[in-house]
Amino acid sequence: MSDGAALGLVLDQVSKDKNIDRGILVEALEQAILTAAKRAFGMQREMEAKFNEETGRVDLFQIIIIVEQITPGNEGKEIPIDDAVRFGLKAEVGDELLFQIFFDEKDQARAEEQDAKYGALLELNRAWKGFGRIAAQTAKQVILQRVREAERDNVFNQYKDRKGELISGIVRRFERGNLVVDLGGAEAILPVREQVQRESYRAGDRIVAFVVDIDKAARGPQIILSRTHKGLLEKLFEMEVPEIYEKIVRIEASAREPGARSKIAVSSRDRDVDPVGACVGMKGSRVQAVVQELRGEKIDIVPYDPDPARFVCNAIAPAEVSRVLIDAGSHTMELIVPDEKLSLAIGKKGQNVRLASQLTGWRIDIHSETKVREMEARGRASLAQIEGLTPDLVEALFRLGWRSASEVSHGKPDELAEVPGISAESAPRIIAAARAVEADRRRLAEEAALAAAAVVPTGSPDGSAAAGTSSPTEGP
Repeated sequence: MSDGAALGLVLDQVSKDKNIDRGILVEALEQAILTAAKRAFGMQREMEAKFNEETGRVDLFQIIIIVEQITPGNEGKEIPIDDAVRFGLKAEVGDELLFQIFFDEKDQARAEEQDAKYGALLELNRAWKGFGRIAAQTAKQVILQRVREAERDNVFNQYKDRKGELISGIVRRFERGNLVVDLGGAEAILPVREQVQRESYRAGDRIVAFVVDIDKAARGPQIILSRTHKGLLEKLFEMEVPEIYEKIVRIEASAREPGARSKIAVSSRDRDVDPVGACVGMKGSRVQAVVQELRGEKIDIVPYDPDPARFVCNAIAPAEVSRVLIDAGSHTMELIVPDEKLSLAIGKKGQNVRLASQLTGWRIDIHSETKVREMEARGRASLAQIEGLTPDLVEALFRLGWRSASEVSHGKPDELAEVPGISAESAPRIIAAARAVEADRRRLAEEAALAAAAVVPTGSPDGSAAAGTSSPTEGP
């Protein structure tokens, strides 16, 4: 600060290099010096700071108002007219007087002269002596702070429109597991939660990621990246498949288990363009380019269908589906698949059906044909136990969704009367008979449980092996 002219040069250079309006820097500097001065000289004082373009320094002034009598609490802001006359000041009541506070080392002689002449009036108590160092430090801090804020504003303005896009950069360093990525003009961060566990990077590696957020309030890098977001998958396909970029082919939905497997559903606006073939490319070139960027993640491309049942069948591929049962109320679909395709439909640890469910938005239950036949046989057998039901009525009930005597026992007469062959008069009798069957089933189950509990443990010296009996089950 002692070399005041240098401050103007610093402001010019910073304004040019960092693309910051010089007026903003000057205003921030004046405000900071003013705040520091009030802390040093007294908060009750009325002061003003003004950057002097000629000297390249901040001039500081104390403002004093001439009054008849000082208002309590305004000491330091006002002086009586009598004191003004006594100190030889030509002023009238209501006038504002500006006294410059000389705090630079070069102005020490002028400060001493002012102290000798007006020291008792201004009551600065030579506080200016240490303020030069404080002012220099404050100026430095303000400039650095404004530079940081301006850089962050520039980064935000530069990248705010790139949210939801792909971006590439160089891995620079690691901070508590997070990757700091150099984008050229700014730094971004790839948090641990947005990293794929199978992937590893070293400093200097190039990385392509999806921009999930631009956080202006973040203390560190503002640009948040992701390698796990499904948007990364979609944008990679958009890069590799011109038909998607041109909006001829559309990605209707996608689902990912990052690093393992993903599914995308595609449709075409042009009947002559096969959406799946467009995404796969010649000899699989397009999809392989995406797989390579995702470090070997398997990708299933399925055709979208507006019919939910067909869409779910497409999504469960490569498994084949024999039958589909839809429960719109619970938004669930039950898929019946051949026995040999059951494991393929479910996938490793349930991965295939889980991704299909995410892709379609439907809850999916998968059963093998054998299991379904067994469930249907148990259901028909349960219904056949109800007194008064003929085989034809059992079949009619089963076709209409009644799966056991228990369901019939909880039914309503008017609902049951809708079944062909069951009248409004006979419906209550059938429900009563079903309740009797259900009561017998519960009684047998309780007796079996008591019998199992009464068996004395045998089979080992310490009696750890206990014999038991399984209770009969009802319904599918």
